[in-house]
Amino acid sequence: QVQLVESGGGLVQAGGSLRLSCVASGSLFSINVMGWYRQAPGKQRELVATIFSNGITNYSDSVKGRFTISRDNAKNTMYLQMNSLKPEDTGVYYCNRREGIRNRDYWGQGTQVTVSS
Repeated sequence: QVQLVESGGGLVQAGGSLRLSCVASGSLFSINVMGWYRQAPGKQRELVATIFSNGITNYSDSVKGRFTISRDNAKNTMYLQMNSLKPEDTGVYYCNRREGIRNRDYWGQGTQVTVSS
C-alpha cells in the first residue's frame, strides 16, 4: 500500500505564489509517475502536471510557464511551485502516484488552494 500526504495549500491573492508538497510512504516502486490534479467546485478533476521517476515532466496548457513540478526521489517527495496564481487556479489539489505492474493509482486527501482576485 502507498500513502500520500499533501501540504502547502492556502489562501493567496492573485499574482501570488504557493508551494505544494506531497510525501509518499509505504511499499514504493522505484519506477513510477507522480502528478498533481485539481478539482474546482462543480467541475471534473483535471490534470495539472506530472513527473516521471526519471524527471520527465508534462504540464497542462493552463499552467505552463507559471507552475513547476519537481521531485526528490531520496525523500519520496514531490513539489508543485505555483507562481502568478490566478483565481481560476482555485480548487482542491490532489497528489497522485501511479506505479506497479498494474499501474495502480494512489491518491492523497487533497489540499485546498484559494486564489482571491
